[in-house]
Amino acid sequence: MSYSNRNRKGLLLGFPEYSAPARGLAAAAGLDYAEIDVHHFPDGESRVLLPEPLPERLVICRSLNQPNEKLVELALAASTARELGAGEIILVAPYLCYMRQDKAFHPGEAVSQRIIGKLLASWFDGLITVDPHLHRVHHLQDAVPVAKAKLLNATEAMAVYLDSRLDNPVLIGPDEESEQWVTAIAQRNQFEFHVARKLRFGDSDVQVTLPDADYRGRHIVLVDDVASTGRTLEAASRNLIPYQPASISVMVTHALFVDDAQERLKDAGVDKIWSCDSIIHPTNRIALAESLAQALI
Repeated sequence: MSYSNRNRKGLLLGFPEYSAPARGLAAAAGLDYAEIDVHHFPDGESRVLLPEPLPERLVICRSLNQPNEKLVELALAASTARELGAGEIILVAPYLCYMRQDKAFHPGEAVSQRIIGKLLASWFDGLITVDPHLHRVHHLQDAVPVAKAKLLNATEAMAVYLDSRLDNPVLIGPDEESEQWVTAIAQRNQFEFHVARKLRFGDSDVQVTLPDADYRGRHIVLVDDVASTGRTLEAASRNLIPYQPASISVMVTHALFVDDAQERLKDAGVDKIWSCDSIIHPTNRIALAESLAQALI
């Protein structure tokens, strides 16, 4: 593979499984695009092939859902990029993995946020990500100690997508953690909004209490940063059904939807699911390229 290095703004390298959003980001940021060639050997090892020569400033774009194999290939790509002449390497990871575990809850438990964060910082000079799932750590650079760290919110792109799509919707955050997202979108579009309360009894056992409001005949949009098992969104939707709303939609940044989460949401009364393209998923409707490009410029 060869790269002519004609574009003064630089080069963005993508991976095959996230090619379309990476190409969109390169176009929005005015960067050349090339794809990293990845071959998987029968024994599970990966061969990674980069174009050459590389510019001084390089951007690598890969979303880190299903991260274990991807992290190994990122290490191979970043190390090889250094050998091929890249001086500054920026990672754009719209979904950032291993951010939940920021402390040891049991003796001997690995604090994965700290460990993976240090690994990423040893490979990259900068990081741009969207709505990382941070709890007790409130600054991205504390979790991933790179020289330059930018945390973006998807709320502007979400608000633009929702604008004029529904007639006078009510936005609901299904738990206290979702308040920042639902508030930002609702205030920009001047929509009514509420935030529910959640009690979690286990990974798949949650109780959601809706605030008192008149939901009857209204278009409801449940807003959250990440849908993993979907149990919280499912519980919130089931609680809305007795009010006979006009529709129930779900809008999320990161669409993980593990196992049968999407089917359960539909069974719980959800009509539509809209997600950002931070993770490739059939529900993707909201592109993050413009927001990410602004962070790169």
